[in-house]
Amino acid sequence: MILLSPVMMVLRVLSQTVLLALAQIYNNKIRTMLTTLGIVVAVGSIILVMGALSGMQQGVLSEFEKFGAKRVFMDGALPPSWRGKLSRRDVQLKQAEIDAIREHVTSLRHLCAMYYGAYSIQYEEIVLEGISVVGIEPSWHDIANREIIVGRRFSTIDLEQSRNVCVINEKAIEELNLPKDAVGEFLLLSGRRFLVAGIVETIEQSAIFGNSDTQTEVYIPISTAKALNPDGWINFAQGELKDADGADEIVSEITYVLRKMRHIEPDEDDTFQVQVMQEIIDNLNKIGFVMTLITGLVVMVSLLVGGIGIMNIMLVSVSERTREIGLRKAMGAHPMVILMQFLVEAVVLCLAGAVIGIAVGQAGLLGIRALPFEMLEDAAAPLWAIGLSAGLSAAAGVGFGMFPAIRAALLNPIDALRHE
Repeated sequence: MILLSPVMMVLRVLSQTVLLALAQIYNNKIRTMLTTLGIVVAVGSIILVMGALSGMQQGVLSEFEKFGAKRVFMDGALPPSWRGKLSRRDVQLKQAEIDAIREHVTSLRHLCAMYYGAYSIQYEEIVLEGISVVGIEPSWHDIANREIIVGRRFSTIDLEQSRNVCVINEKAIEELNLPKDAVGEFLLLSGRRFLVAGIVETIEQSAIFGNSDTQTEVYIPISTAKALNPDGWINFAQGELKDADGADEIVSEITYVLRKMRHIEPDEDDTFQVQVMQEIIDNLNKIGFVMTLITGLVVMVSLLVGGIGIMNIMLVSVSERTREIGLRKAMGAHPMVILMQFLVEAVVLCLAGAVIGIAVGQAGLLGIRALPFEMLEDAAAPLWAIGLSAGLSAAAGVGFGMFPAIRAALLNPIDALRHE
């Protein structure tokens, strides 16, 4: 006689119980389908919502990360406490302040002031009106990660002599009908003759930032931009950190320099703002986590309702199979075996609903990705959401199936056999 080990006995009973549970599900298809509907809806909602949120979050973060986590932006700001004392123009960054930041802030690898203007641009018979022209320094290419694909960057001599040279993108070549290799061609910018010194690579702008269409871009030396528009001002400055973890340090250093140069008293508000891209990305991650948590809690209500349905149908099942339970007990079945039988059946019911719910959720995500929204192109259920759905479904089966299972295990075999 072959004696089975305790582990083998448990596995054997468990496998037989699972098969019995599947048989019960097969014999009561309509009732099973209606019973598991709550679980299907809950799991499908978890997959769909978590997948959509994850895709949207990744889409937004990827757009911000294109700028680079190490980028820092500086601009003038006019807080309410300074209104009436200073104008918007008064708080704009000055060249002396840019130079001081460059000299004293050691956490910066690169720094570049930006000087905007809008002018007409002409090449032969084609004229484009109101084109944004940006005055930059050579370090802009390193900060923005925008390389020159043909030609050259601006040189120190270009800035010192305020030369009429420009760098354009491929969209400008297209709209002005310039030769493909436009380096060496001349443009009329606000009536002045500018030499095309280089062509900068084009980065598609996401609809998240207001426009998904690539626009004509024209860059000139910042000293030339100031000569074109002496009444303008530095719109903002951007830099690149040496270390992405130095966000707090860089803000403190720049704040110290600007407050000192602007003679701002300790109890007065800053007349400028400093933002680090990494801080924005971190805040977006926090917002995404909170949204996921809140949405997950709301969806959990559906799982709770589905679990109550499972408990209800298992109580009905115990009532219907009272004589069967009594017969099994009379033949020597242990109460724990009876308990396991109904508990496993509840878990199998929930897992069956979870499988269908996952399939429904994935189908929904396919439909979402087909929508004409750029942010939802990467909508996909993360593995943790699928695992969480299955785990919560199994937990619901155990939690809501325990009471019916205990009730079945505690039935008196004599009373059960007499049950009509």
